[in-house]
Amino acid sequence: MPAVLLILLGAGGTAWPQSPPPALGLQEQGPKVAPPPSTQAPSTSEENPGLINEMGKLFEKLPSILPPIKSPSETMNDLSRLAKPSTMVSGRVACPASSNGAPDCKQAADQLCQGKGYKEGKSLNADSAEKCSAKVLIPGRQRKPDDCRTDTFVTSALCQN
Repeated sequence: MPAVLLILLGAGGTAWPQSPPPALGLQEQGPKVAPPPSTQAPSTSEENPGLINEMGKLFEKLPSILPPIKSPSETMNDLSRLAKPSTMVSGRVACPASSNGAPDCKQAADQLCQGKGYKEGKSLNADSAEKCSAKVLIPGRQRKPDDCRTDTFVTSALCQN
């Protein structure tokens, strides 16, 4: 078996032949010679589109992409502002309709928190109920679109001073 490999590789250990293998029963004449390698080094001014080059371009752009790094005191001030003491309260305050007809539950959450002695609030849970006029109870009367409305209530809020 090793002799067969030496014959296929050739005496000089050259590369595999570039042409398709010969048909069975035929032998090639003479050893295959690989073309000489190029002695020219790649030019440094040419663009190399490899992964490393692309990552280098990304790192060059990072200072313009990322926001500036804050000092430790600026970071602590930001965290202090975000970590205001807050309390969850429960209750039931109706959300008034805003100018576009949708319920304004921020205002209701503020009202719920102000009723408990806090400055403002953020709605955590809400509930809704359909409120209808007594006309819908009349037997045989057809229900009209304005007979009922849906009211939304804030039932719990996160309050802050």
